[in-house]
Amino acid sequence: MDSHELARNIAQLILSKKGFDIKILDLKSLTTIADYFIICTGDSTTQVKAIADNIDKELRDNGIKCYHKEGYDTLNWVLLDYVDVVVHIFRTEARAFYNLEKFWGDAPIEIVEES
Repeated sequence: MDSHELARNIAQLILSKKGFDIKILDLKSLTTIADYFIICTGDSTTQVKAIADNIDKELRDNGIKCYHKEGYDTLNWVLLDYVDVVVHIFRTEARAFYNLEKFWGDAPIEIVEES
């Protein structure tokens, strides 16, 4: 599975837990940090945890392990690092405050919505 396919699969896992405002930022031409950032929002700490846990479990069940996790202590911003794809799961207020889309404003953005 290439990194874009992984990013799209993760976006579908986010949708399955009612995450919203999902954006896939293509960073390949901007940095070597990762190929893609996925940014999404959950309404509560419970939802943020549910989204993160679902991604982690489903990918682990398919042999894809998370290299690094952060943010489980406060659940305002959970980061899941899959090396080529980094997932950022925010609560609404934290997403507005950190505004990663503005920081990575030169990146092409793919908006993911329920079909």
